[in-house]
Amino acid sequence: MRLRRPRAASVPPAPPVLCRWDLDKTYLRSEFDTLRSLLRTAFEKAEDKVDVPGVAELIKVLKAAGERHARDTRVVFVSASPPQIGSAIRKKLALDGVPYDGIVFKDQLAHIRRGKLRNLREHVGFKLAELLRGRLDAAADTRELLFGDDWESDSLIYSLYADVVGGRLGPDRLAPVLRRVRVDPALVDEVLALAPRAVAGDVVVRIFINLERRSPPAVFRLFGPRVVPTFNYFQTAAVLAADGYVDPEDVARVARVLIDGAGYTGRRLANSLDDLVRRGHLSVAAADAIARPLTAAGILTPALTPPSRWRRALLAVRRRVGRGRRSAETAVSPLAGPLDYDAILDRLAPTAV
Repeated sequence: MRLRRPRAASVPPAPPVLCRWDLDKTYLRSEFDTLRSLLRTAFEKAEDKVDVPGVAELIKVLKAAGERHARDTRVVFVSASPPQIGSAIRKKLALDGVPYDGIVFKDQLAHIRRGKLRNLREHVGFKLAELLRGRLDAAADTRELLFGDDWESDSLIYSLYADVVGGRLGPDRLAPVLRRVRVDPALVDEVLALAPRAVAGDVVVRIFINLERRSPPAVFRLFGPRVVPTFNYFQTAAVLAADGYVDPEDVARVARVLIDGAGYTGRRLANSLDDLVRRGHLSVAAADAIARPLTAAGILTPALTPPSRWRRALLAVRRRVGRGRRSAETAVSPLAGPLDYDAILDRLAPTAV
């Protein structure tokens, strides 16, 4: 009698991943806060545009990891730059070899023509509307990774978006926040119309904030553990590896780019991992799993053995913040309810959020 082999259990496909990137200050070091800087940016050639170190490689490894793991990974840029510079932006992305699936621009020059100069710097309504529209076009099970910076209120915009699609922030609670930050009334109406249609559950996994203007990470605590402020894209890659969206070899690729092209050292990158552990964005075990292959490859040069160093760092954090900090983080868990946006706007200056 021949025994039949049991059928291998079918592995369900990984949910699609939508990576939404701000373009200015997150990918490019753009200037657009004044009419003069806006016009200068509009006439820049692709080869004159400067990208933030490591960002191009991170996008490449996100795409590559998605292909390796049969996970549909899409990259879309949402930019406050005007569409008139679209050709130069696309050429810049081509020069960098960056794969992407779409770009949305803000028609800044239309605001100038209509005399709405204040709208040049007001990005909350524009970005929130575009995020909601993009959600309506995505598959229901799509997970989202959001990437921004500390110049354009991205932590506020992305958190509002996450709470709206998570079903925690309805139009009645969203409207006062939008009016308080002086979103154009027409955009308020547009966002409030889109919001109920875009509810999809807790699909926003992480919000990464590139600290381009070096804002103190502590100012982002009110946004809860979903928001991860990072000083460089090696830190971003490390958290993505801990979450399973890239692999250690991908983190190594980003690290090498920073070492070869941005003056980083192995010690500085090791300190970046320490910083993530100290701030509670990376566990000791996750940091060790990332560090071991990178140390063996000669990329990291830690001062101490990784477990010892990070355990010391973690103990220092626990002594400093105590139980009160942990209770606060639990209170702002993405699953517990919407963030306290009144407290956020009371405490933080608009340019800091």
